Amino acid sequence: MSLIKHLVNILTLPLADAALLALLGLMCYLRGVHRSGRFLLMAAAALAYLCSLKPVGELLLEPLESRYHPLDPAALSAPVGYIVVLGADYAPGDEVPVSAALNDDGLKRIVEAVVLMRRFGIGRIVVSGGAPPGHVPSARGYAALARELGVADAAIVISDRSLDTGAEAHAVAKLVGAQNFVLVTSAYHMPRAFQLLTRVGSHPIPAPCGQRVRPNRRFSWRSFVPTGDGLGDSERALHEYLGLASLSMGFE
Repeated sequence: MSLIKHLVNILTLPLADAALLALLGLMCYLRGVHRSGRFLLMAAAALAYLCSLKPVGELLLEPLESRYHPLDPAALSAPVGYIVVLGADYAPGDEVPVSAALNDDGLKRIVEAVVLMRRFGIGRIVVSGGAPPGHVPSARGYAALARELGVADAAIVISDRSLDTGAEAHAVAKLVGAQNFVLVTSAYHMPRAFQLLTRVGSHPIPAPCGQRVRPNRRFSWRSFVPTGDGLGDSERALHEYLGLASLSMGFE
C-alpha cells in the first residue's frame, strides 16, 4: 500500500507527468504514429510550461489557502492547553543551523507556533513529524528551534514517529484527547490536515501560516516566465488536491 501511495504521489509532480507524456510521444513517433506523437510532445511541453508559471501555481493554491483564515482570538474564548505544529522536511548537518535544516514550510510553521504560544499564553507545544530510518524526524528539529527561541523543555511534547499527515492525526488524538487545541500548519495544507484530525475525533482550532498567495497581487510580463517557485506552488497544490480526493473516497 505504501508503494502504491508513493507511486500515486509522483503523479502530482508536473515535471514527472510531462516527462511521461514526452516518453509516450517519442514512442508513438518512433512507431510511425506521428500525429499522436506530436500531440503528446506538445502536451508535455505545455504542461511543464504552465505548471511552472507563478500565476498558475497561485490559481491552484488559492482555493486551499482561502478556506481558513489566520487565527481569530475569539476562537480561544475557552482555555487551550496545547498548540500542535505538523511536520515538514528536516535535513540537519554539523555545519548547518537548525533554522536552515528545516525547509521553508517547516520554519514558518514552528516560528508561527511559538509566536502564538506566547501571544495567547498556551502552556504546551506538540511538535510532530517523523522520518524514515536513517533520517532525523522533523519533530526533533522543531524542538531544537523552539528551545533556541526560548521555549522551556518542559513545555515541549515530541511526537516523532508519524510519517504522514494521517498518522500524525492519530498520534495527536492520543496525546491531546478531546481537548481543544490550536493547529498550526501551512495554509495550503490546512484543509486536509483539519479533515484528518476531525475525522479521528480531535477538536483543532485552525491557525494556518506561510500563505504563498499574496492579496492584491499584480502580474507583469515576468509572471509568464517559468520559475521553480511557480512549479513548487503547482506541486504543493496538486498534492493536496490528490489527498483531499483520497479523503472523499474514505482513504487517508
